[in-house]
Amino acid sequence: MSCLATNDWICGEYLRTRSQELTDATLQHVGITVVSVLIGLVVAVPLALIARARPRFAGPVLGLTTVLYTVPSLAMFSLLLPLFGLSAALVVTGLVMYSLTILVRNTLAGLQAVPAEAREAARGMGYGPARLLWEVELPLALPALMAGIRMATVSTIALTTVGSIVGRGGLGNLIEDALPSFFKAQVLTASVLCVLLAVVADLLLLGLQRLLTPWTRIRVAGGAG
Repeated sequence: MSCLATNDWICGEYLRTRSQELTDATLQHVGITVVSVLIGLVVAVPLALIARARPRFAGPVLGLTTVLYTVPSLAMFSLLLPLFGLSAALVVTGLVMYSLTILVRNTLAGLQAVPAEAREAARGMGYGPARLLWEVELPLALPALMAGIRMATVSTIALTTVGSIVGRGGLGNLIEDALPSFFKAQVLTASVLCVLLAVVADLLLLGLQRLLTPWTRIRVAGGAG
């Protein structure tokens, strides 16, 4: 008797017969995550710059993004439903709002940690505000910014599964479809793939962070010596 017929947790036959379904769900999961984090980053950096330039706005900006994160995901998607309908935009918008808490806070922390002497030296060399930001401040803020991107990505991978309530949850769709009949192999496989996605994404971003910030490795090695 096949493992599908006996409803085993681990079933090679399920992997063989449903490989395309698993691939499609994984690609949708990755796509929604990447788009959500990228849009969140595009929104978060200007907010962090405003909060840094106008300290009186820092409290309201951080407070608002924190409040958004406390809204339960089902309630968030329900509030956005009249605007976006049952679409991928509904899920992406909700995930972007959740990512802002982490991304804004880490970006602001990174910018505030840039040494004042580095800014003054750049200004003394004739750097204008835009060049100062792109060539001095953002590179020095990269460790904190990348740490925020890593946390936001892992969090978004987990939250994407909730999008299954509107059929846009990637691997979450498979989990939701399998629960009523308690299809063990599908529940376990989709869940494991979610975990693997989070681990792989974090490792890839960690590698990118190390590639973009070689001076942090030199500093650590120098300190260890």
